[in-house]
Amino acid sequence: MNAAAARLSPEISRSVLAVPGMHCAGCMGKVERALGAVPGVASARANLTARTIAVDHTLQAEIPDLIAALAGAGFAAQPREDVIEPPSASRELLAPLAVAAFACMNVMLLSVSVWSGADGSTRDLFHWLSALIGVPAILYAGQPFFRSALGALKRGRTNMDLPISIGVTLATGLSCFETVTGGAEAWFDGTLMLLLFLLAGRALDAMMRDRARAGVAALLRQAASGAMVVGADGALQWTAAAMLAPGMLMRVGVGERLAADGEIASGTGRFDQSLLTGETAPVPAGPGQRVLAGMLNLDGPVDVLVTAAGQGTALAEIAQAMEAAGQGRSAFVRIADRASRLYAPAVHTLAALSFAGWLIAGASFHQALVVGIAVLIITCPCALGLAVPVAQVVAAGALLKQGVMVKDGSAIERLARVDRVLLDKTGTLTMGRPVPDAAALDAFSAEEASVALALASHSRHPLSQALALALAARGVRAASIEHVRETAGRGVSGTWCGLAVSLGRPSQSGGTAAALTMGAGPVRVIGFADRLRPDARAALAELGALGIDASILSGDTAQAVAVTARETGLMGQAAALPTDKLDAIRRLQRAGKRVLMVGDGINDGPALAAADASIAPGSASDVGRQAADFVFTGDSLLALPRAVRAARATMRVVRENFAAAILYNALAVPLAMAGMITPLMAAIAMATSSLIVVGNSLRLTGAAK
Repeated sequence: MNAAAARLSPEISRSVLAVPGMHCAGCMGKVERALGAVPGVASARANLTARTIAVDHTLQAEIPDLIAALAGAGFAAQPREDVIEPPSASRELLAPLAVAAFACMNVMLLSVSVWSGADGSTRDLFHWLSALIGVPAILYAGQPFFRSALGALKRGRTNMDLPISIGVTLATGLSCFETVTGGAEAWFDGTLMLLLFLLAGRALDAMMRDRARAGVAALLRQAASGAMVVGADGALQWTAAAMLAPGMLMRVGVGERLAADGEIASGTGRFDQSLLTGETAPVPAGPGQRVLAGMLNLDGPVDVLVTAAGQGTALAEIAQAMEAAGQGRSAFVRIADRASRLYAPAVHTLAALSFAGWLIAGASFHQALVVGIAVLIITCPCALGLAVPVAQVVAAGALLKQGVMVKDGSAIERLARVDRVLLDKTGTLTMGRPVPDAAALDAFSAEEASVALALASHSRHPLSQALALALAARGVRAASIEHVRETAGRGVSGTWCGLAVSLGRPSQSGGTAAALTMGAGPVRVIGFADRLRPDARAALAELGALGIDASILSGDTAQAVAVTARETGLMGQAAALPTDKLDAIRRLQRAGKRVLMVGDGINDGPALAAADASIAPGSASDVGRQAADFVFTGDSLLALPRAVRAARATMRVVRENFAAAILYNALAVPLAMAGMITPLMAAIAMATSSLIVVGNSLRLTGAAK
């Protein structure tokens, strides 16, 4: 979607800009405020996970104005469609993390000798070796913090990385001074340890955010890449989807997806529109009837007069709704982000007070500086930085063992708070695969079963394929059929032992069914049903025990939804369009509910993006899997209550981690300010608090059971 092309009204356009330097809630606020001050900007909403910002603006504010405003606030930006692939924040941190880990281990080995009593020239040699290893490593590994802090200072603001950078720089500088002057102490080991833990926490957090990134491009890929267009002279020419325009005539063969919206000009066929609406049964369409991009032509070539292409298709409208819905989650601020807002000013104040206080008390500049550095190091947010990502990663690993993949770490916090779940029917509550009625198959004679398998195996129709699988599973062998042909809208026919045989649509049926005819013999009608997922009722009961109410929200027909509603005991809304699902979620959210959406199709994409948390089955469409926060890989619906229990356990551990970090600071900071802790002791204390947080988080390894 072009950043400047999405027009919400004649006066207002929406532009989406990529802001790769946005990495915390404070950054979000600064970005939104910077754009809000631009004349002509109606609103600006940042998406921290995707690192984008959606801006509604008039013609008074052009995209260069928006980019310039962000540059003035210290954030580089560019139109989102110019970014081919967003850079992976976790990959950018791996090299600094590896350097810090390698250097820390080597310097620690040298420090052990100093701690063991080495002095004089031996101690000086070890300090020099530590400096040769540590200084280059600190300069390289500290770059993510140095760049961020420098950018903030250039714009006259602060962030969490500023006190970290000051502490690292002062500790390294003082360590170099002590080394050159033959001092008794140097703190290269503590500085490297500090960077190691900080980078580990940031890398873990970035890994979870990287998993959450997924563009709406996957949705638009569901349409065909192009179509055969019939020219004025009747000649056929392949035309890319981007070049299609209203008024063109597309020829769509059997098994092809539509590349644009249109009306059927000639021909008839049945179309699979399950990705768009969730409806399982193929829909017949003939001349004058509307068909949409993304539909699959099942059984008859048709000519389609294009009425909308590109950004004007219904598929693109769903993508735009999904994009807009995803912005709603950006209002959610994680616990870690809320804590970071107060961190920088508090640390600066404590360190400055310590330094000034010791100077006033008559201490030397060197001694006061050592105390100030100790305060900066001991208050560095390693434990705070690890409190959330370590718990998320451990919980994600536990869930993965149970068949649930976590795509967005912040969604764990949102999932822990849900009290209402909306479930799509087809492919979510049910398996999404038609299954022939076992009683009807039992009534087949051996010849009928053999002929039915032969006819079904010649068709790509979903019902034929389901029948073929069921009969093959019973050990049936296909008969030899001659003169086989498939007719659009009528089914498959042929000749067997001189008899005319056919498999097609029954003349009368109250549901999804197929009919087998063999000569003048009786017509065998085979009904099909979409069975519930395994453990569906047990999963719904467990959700109820967790205090979560459930209901069905489906694009299927009222008849199909009613059957599933009776089987599950849930209330259900049928024939819901993507916009209807979006509206239902927003109504519940306005009423104070925290909504979990469970869906699988393209039609669920906007709802999955708008809900407080969302889960899709592994069999879902690409769009469903990318829009969801979680994906469960098995057939069992018990993945839902397992994920909720794991999320709630994770948040309990996160709160414990924060309590431990706060207790550590409450005990250690006064000691550091009193001059009772050296920078090395501060680094060890900081590392100890981080290890406590990690150890506590490891209790989540069994949280998903």
